[in-house]
Amino acid sequence: MLKSLIASLRVSVATMAICVVGYAGVVWTIGQTFTPFTANGWLLTNEAGDVIGSRQVAQAFTTPGYFWPRPSAVDYNGAGAGGSNKSPTSTEVHDRGVELVAAYGATPDNPLPADLAAASGAGLDPHISEAGALYQVARVAEARGLAVPVLENLVRSHSALPGGVFGTGRIVNVLDLNIALDQL
Repeated sequence: MLKSLIASLRVSVATMAICVVGYAGVVWTIGQTFTPFTANGWLLTNEAGDVIGSRQVAQAFTTPGYFWPRPSAVDYNGAGAGGSNKSPTSTEVHDRGVELVAAYGATPDNPLPADLAAASGAGLDPHISEAGALYQVARVAEARGLAVPVLENLVRSHSALPGGVFGTGRIVNVLDLNIALDQL
């Protein structure tokens, strides 16, 4: 009986050492070696060295002079990623949609791009479609007193294909775009 208990404890300790410590160590080392920026959250800093955000996690921008991200089911809380799990027939989802349509000034002739109305699966997607960013250009231009073509060029210069080469539509990182906007 005691031999079985000791053998079981040895197997448990060895399994934890390999699967927990060993695996985590290997993944951490690979991340730090090959992609240190993304492994550390891809944090962006200002000139003073203060962290102003992450390229990997959406942030709430709500003033008219900034491009707005997708809605978030978790209020942009990186510690609690997840969807709302609400049905499309939910009154909360409907009410949020009505609010977003009003906030963006969408009309039947100028419909709101889907990514500006629907939260991503994790609620933290830092990207919007290029079309979603271009949809917001008029509002941002008016709030900042800038010409629309200047902002359209800014959006296009900050758009990319998902993953660098694959995908069907171009995307824009909202934080990067807003930082570039502040630097104009």
